[in-house]
Amino acid sequence: MASLTPISHSHSHSLLKRANVRPPPPPSFFSSFILKDFPYSKTLSLKLPRMLTRNVVVSATTAEKPRKRYPGEAKGFVEEMRFVAMKLHTKEQAKEGEKEVKQPEERPVQRWEPSVDGYLKFLVDSKLVYDTLEGIIDKAPFPSCGVTVVLLSAKSSFFFRFPASVVRSNEKNKVISLMWSASDAEFRDTGLERSEKLAKDLQWFKEQGCTIPEPSSPGVTYAEYLKELSEKDPQAFICHFYNIYFAHSAGGRMIGKKVAEKILDKKELEFYKWDGDLSQLLQNVRDKLNKVAESWTREEKNHCLEETEKSFKYSGDILRLILS
Repeated sequence: MASLTPISHSHSHSLLKRANVRPPPPPSFFSSFILKDFPYSKTLSLKLPRMLTRNVVVSATTAEKPRKRYPGEAKGFVEEMRFVAMKLHTKEQAKEGEKEVKQPEERPVQRWEPSVDGYLKFLVDSKLVYDTLEGIIDKAPFPSCGVTVVLLSAKSSFFFRFPASVVRSNEKNKVISLMWSASDAEFRDTGLERSEKLAKDLQWFKEQGCTIPEPSSPGVTYAEYLKELSEKDPQAFICHFYNIYFAHSAGGRMIGKKVAEKILDKKELEFYKWDGDLSQLLQNVRDKLNKVAESWTREEKNHCLEETEKSFKYSGDILRLILS
């Protein structure tokens, strides 16, 4: 029967030398991680006092299965939003439209019978919506691209760099401070703003002897909903931002022209004028929207697209005021 002979410490050391095996280097007090779930994260440094740690690099090498592209995805997320919006038009409104005509405002504009009083209600409620939207952008209550989260404890502090979409206020995690990164002013001063233009138009109507009404239920309801989204749901908010400005620059202009021909002796309101090249202003905003959406997951993009129908409903309620 074979016996087990213990190896002495000195003998063990000589074996290690002959095998050229070196002991691991002493651990440092900083750990660095590259998180595979956060593609736009910067390096995460954790300062952990009185804890021995090692440098670890985590990389994702698993190949993903190819998936079917969404309509318009190859051109950027704005094209995806446009594709969904077009399908919610009627055939008379857009060649890609699939919706059946159900509401009065969905009929061809040539068949509308607008009134000055109704048009004023529409302009007043529209101004409230633009006031709210542009006020939200000025305050930038949600991050557009990314966020640095600072977690503080009694003995140490942690700095995380995450995409905006994954950060939520959470008392459990003791998020003490949020510092918006990059561009909290991403959508300020785009040239598409309408609030000041509408103020000039309402002043003109007042000078003509018209009584300016107070905002009505459709505008108030939509404004409150936008405030709620800006605080809780940035993807849904972006959907409304896109549809409000881009719809007005297209179908909105056409409606304004037809209504002016019927009740305003073809006067062009400031609401339908832009300073500078409108096509370039729109392209600038497209680029910014596409950039923001790059950090979103597919689920977040789908959530944004699903909000399109609500955007059309709220805007349609306000548009219907023209015919009231």
